[in-house]
Amino acid sequence: MGVTDPAGPVMDRDEVDRALARLGQEHEAIETSLLALQDHAGRRLLEGAELTGVTEARWQATEAQITLLWGYFDAYAAALRSAREIRARRRWSSREDLAELTGLLRGESVTVPGGANGRLSETFSLSALVDRMNELYATSLDMIVAADAVWSALPARIDLLAAELQRTRGLAHSVGVRPGEHPAGDDLERITHTLTRLRADVVTDPLAFWVPAEGSSAPGGGRPDTTVYDREARALEDVRREIDAVLTVRQDAEARLIRLRDVLSRADRTLAEARTARGEVLAKIAATEVPVVSGPPTVLQEQLATAAEYRRQARWHRLSPLLESLEQKAEDELLRARESLTAVTAPLAVRAELRGRLDAYKAKVARHGLAEDPLLVERYDAARRMLWSAPCDLRVAEQAVLRYQQAAAELLGGASAPEDRKGDQS
Repeated sequence: MGVTDPAGPVMDRDEVDRALARLGQEHEAIETSLLALQDHAGRRLLEGAELTGVTEARWQATEAQITLLWGYFDAYAAALRSAREIRARRRWSSREDLAELTGLLRGESVTVPGGANGRLSETFSLSALVDRMNELYATSLDMIVAADAVWSALPARIDLLAAELQRTRGLAHSVGVRPGEHPAGDDLERITHTLTRLRADVVTDPLAFWVPAEGSSAPGGGRPDTTVYDREARALEDVRREIDAVLTVRQDAEARLIRLRDVLSRADRTLAEARTARGEVLAKIAATEVPVVSGPPTVLQEQLATAAEYRRQARWHRLSPLLESLEQKAEDELLRARESLTAVTAPLAVRAELRGRLDAYKAKVARHGLAEDPLLVERYDAARRMLWSAPCDLRVAEQAVLRYQQAAAELLGGASAPEDRKGDQS
């Protein structure tokens, strides 16, 4: 049975040498990581920054962890140095030396002042101390990398967007888009305040804009939260489109005003034609309801004059919505005028249709050699007098045409169309 001590079986010389070599490599790796952490750009930024909120609280905790980490490393290095000194006493270590080395290398041989939960000191084995240092290093690096990632990503992007915002504000001002006078001007003011506040918040509290990656344990696993930035970038793009529309108005305002005047002029002429036609219908058609034709709306002419004044004063932001509204209203007015003309002239169209039908049946009868039939001549003359006299009673005239059709159908031996026969029976 081998020699033992409280740390377990006593290690032989080869085991001690291998353990010392492995611990030496770990010492070098830990020292390299700690020095890299010390020189990390994010850590230097955190040391010199005025922090607030989440970042301030976490940096205070991280600074304490880094201080503790260096204390652990010094204790680890001292223990390793003691073990190396014991091993260097003799080329062939005695059993007493091996027992002492086993206690140092495998037992809880490292006591570190301070510790968790307010304890005065903590005792570790070298392997447990390495695990503890790795844990502290990972959490410290995670905090530093996250803050550095936010600082690297967001402030520069905010500055670029702010520069674009300034250019847009200058362009907006040139076309009269100002706060309190145009919604886009109000949006620019709000975006400016939001970006200013966002940049200040990102600089003082970067961790408030960090989204950790789900399920990732690697230091710095996550991404900067760009929600507010993205929202304001979209809002600025909307404002740019609005200003582009205003610039387009400035470029083609005169042509659009000319088109508007032309459309309203055509609507006025159509209404005038409808009023003239209504007088003609009232004189020529009896017992018919003829709709009243209204005059052109003066409000559109007033708005057109206002639009021309806006153009003269270069108030493009006010001209833009007014032109869009006027263009729609002018088209609606032209459509209303045309519908009014159609409604007023409908009785004349009915009379023209009856005249055409009467002449068509006369031609049909003539092709069959029946044009001189006394009954047809009598009924044709009666219908013609009604259709070509003023005022014309359309209801009576239609009955006269139907009677002529009926007589023609009887003489032609039922050669007329079915709908004509149905009309004759009425």
